[in-house]
Amino acid sequence: MGASDSKLVFKQGIFKLSEQPDIPADDPYWTSFWELPESTEDVFSLFSPADIRRTRDKALGNLETLTLAVASRLVILKNHPSFPDPELAPERDALNCIRVLTRLLPFIYEADRLEAWSEKFFWAARRKRSRKGQIARTEVLFDGTNTDEDVTTEVPEFEEAKPLAEELIDTLTDLLFFSEFTVPKAQPGKDKVSYAIWQSGVGCNTALGTSKELENNRTEILRLLLTMAGESMYMSPNVLPVKGVKAITYMATCTDKQVVLSLLCSLLNTTLKYHPASWRVPYDHVVFKDSKQTLVTYCLQLLLVLVLYPIPQSGNSVPPKNSYRHFLGRLHRPQDFQFIVDGMTRILSQPLQATSTYLPGSQKSLTWAPEMLMLFWEALQCNKRFRSFIIDTERAHDFVVLILFYAMENKTDFNKQGIIRMCVFILQTMSVEPNFGKSLNEKFESQETLPASIRIPNFHGTYADFLITSVLTLITASNGKLDAIYPALLAIINNIAPYIQNLERATSNKLLDLFKSLSSPRFLLANETNHTLLLSLLEAMNAIIEHQYNKNVQFLRALLSKKKDFQALRDFTLESAQEEIDRQTRFRKEHAGETSSLTSPTRTSSIDSLRSPTATRVSSLSNVPEETGAFAIGDDDSDEDDMIRPTPSHSSAQSTSTSRAASISSSVDNALPMQLRGMSEKARGKMPLGQPSFARQNSTTSLSSMSAATLMMDDSFSPTPEWLPPQLPSQRPATDSSEILAAISRAEVRGIEPSAVRVHLFEWSPLSLGWYESLLWGFIFTSEMLVFKGTAGVWNGTSIRLFRVQETAAQSPSLLAPRGAVDAVGSNLVQRIGSLNIRNAAAQVTQRGGNGGTVRDV
Repeated sequence: MGASDSKLVFKQGIFKLSEQPDIPADDPYWTSFWELPESTEDVFSLFSPADIRRTRDKALGNLETLTLAVASRLVILKNHPSFPDPELAPERDALNCIRVLTRLLPFIYEADRLEAWSEKFFWAARRKRSRKGQIARTEVLFDGTNTDEDVTTEVPEFEEAKPLAEELIDTLTDLLFFSEFTVPKAQPGKDKVSYAIWQSGVGCNTALGTSKELENNRTEILRLLLTMAGESMYMSPNVLPVKGVKAITYMATCTDKQVVLSLLCSLLNTTLKYHPASWRVPYDHVVFKDSKQTLVTYCLQLLLVLVLYPIPQSGNSVPPKNSYRHFLGRLHRPQDFQFIVDGMTRILSQPLQATSTYLPGSQKSLTWAPEMLMLFWEALQCNKRFRSFIIDTERAHDFVVLILFYAMENKTDFNKQGIIRMCVFILQTMSVEPNFGKSLNEKFESQETLPASIRIPNFHGTYADFLITSVLTLITASNGKLDAIYPALLAIINNIAPYIQNLERATSNKLLDLFKSLSSPRFLLANETNHTLLLSLLEAMNAIIEHQYNKNVQFLRALLSKKKDFQALRDFTLESAQEEIDRQTRFRKEHAGETSSLTSPTRTSSIDSLRSPTATRVSSLSNVPEETGAFAIGDDDSDEDDMIRPTPSHSSAQSTSTSRAASISSSVDNALPMQLRGMSEKARGKMPLGQPSFARQNSTTSLSSMSAATLMMDDSFSPTPEWLPPQLPSQRPATDSSEILAAISRAEVRGIEPSAVRVHLFEWSPLSLGWYESLLWGFIFTSEMLVFKGTAGVWNGTSIRLFRVQETAAQSPSLLAPRGAVDAVGSNLVQRIGSLNIRNAAAQVTQRGGNGGTVRDV
């Protein structure tokens, strides 16, 4: 469809859909939808969202006929013995059928009122005319000499058929491995559908031949499969894991081992074999579009959709296994693991290289590194051999650095909080393994070569020092934006604490500074769950002392320097804490508007005043810093008893509203795993009664639910003596200097009997899975907008409910996104033809969100 006249004819046909109701199914009009378009842009630009919605709302019968016509045509073409023949069964027709379905389906899924219709149309059992029945209709069943003779052997005209959606998915899967369409020409006499792995790697040592045309056809098919799975985007996060999506369920529960392994390995190998850093001319990606990268993006996304999908459980029956997750968990060859690790490392390292080049923007920066992190996490969870391959070797160090890079790089970006949360949960998954904690005691060489965002000045410690310092930085530098994952961050320290040796002085001081902030009265009494963070930190320090006290002299020295802080916590009473809060409040009111130090003038009052439980004391918690802002980590040289460092508190209510506004939805924020071990009875009582347990299928790692304990002030919480946690004094580390020094000086290290190592695990729940799936689909949605800018985005302008899409202003031309005369003329022509309205029908075809958008944090 090169001429504008042909585009006009196609546009007139689109208007006919909504203006002429009940067009017969055998009308030649329907053939125009697979014969006229010549590209994806033709279908997406001329078939506007307004056209589709108008047809859906005014002539649903025509939309049903169109969907059935193009789906049936695609099935017929695939079964045609000559496909893909330019004359008898053109490849163009099949591609156009795929494009039209890709365009229509999101607008069907977004309409709640069509849910029952869609269920019946796509998933109900069907009866279609059999092949013999079609032939029998054209045959003469009797002649003039036998008019009275009944026909006794009638041919059945109809036969049972699969639901339309199942037949469509099977057809698309076959087309991914179809000779001369997506794979090279098969040998004479061989079946045209050959389930051969596309690329060498896992399960295959020899790659199939390929071409740009074959890869583009794969891209079209994968995009339609993703579109069918994209029904997920039109459900809320709390409904999606429970209800599921039938299209994904059908694909993930496929029982044909050859189909599953061929598609799994093809998607995996195509993704991991991609090499973005191969030699190229600088800035070539600005001029040319990389179709290979588009294919790799869809491969990775469909692989993740299939692997992480939890099969919905119906009643008390055991749900069928996810075949793709099952076989990913069955990989065991070391060469396969090495191939996977090399591919992941290459992709995850690319942004570090793209930002360190001497020519800014000259290297293409990949947008799907977060999806690769997600694949790494899935492999860790479902394959215990792969987990051992990573954890039991130094490869774990490389991934720790890479994961921390993505967490630290995005720590201040509202839109990237989902990535940070995922990075933290990956580190928690790794930290439950004892060998991981032991491996962190290795010296971290060449730390100064890291990017500035994760480099620690004057660092000379181990990987344990690097990890703990980075975790503490995420806590203290996030200004309350990451309060939901503070428990998970502290769980990482808890899990590695029993194995840490030779902790550096700077790291030890930072841990003790965090203790000072967490033990302040204002923080502890802010709400009913904040004390669980303090207990978690105390538990980690206990583990260091109990299991590695003679290997952590610097930590013990720092502990002694904070003796007064622990004494204050030991003598903590509700009355004294409330007095201190009231005193700080009065002080701030009296000095409102003054720019002064955070340190109170009465900070030098005696610590003895803390030891009296009476409410008549005048002095208060003098040795505990006043809390007015975000957490602050003290300098490395703070080891003097009398040096009181001001440590601002957690963020105010204003930052609470800011961080909450950055969330996709409140249900997604609340979907994070919940930590139950420190919850009060009141908090436990608020949980749903009788909620069934929910576990990831085939997962070999139990990932403990961490509480999204908000650290902000809770106006509805009023501390009482009964609420005061009894664990606080019992969890206090031993701080008597004579005991510790004596234990260190003993020749035999037997002074402290270590208790059993407690591992902080992590469990999946329906809510956490809702958050996880919304994170994945947020990545997919954002990636689609980057790959196909403007009108060609699959989900542009649709009413997505899984997450919130924030519209942004259109970007002006730039060096990396030029808009010259040719671009302007082409875009203007497409826009004018796309908005034509022959009979003054609604001419508004502007897509909601067409100017681009960003997926807010999930």
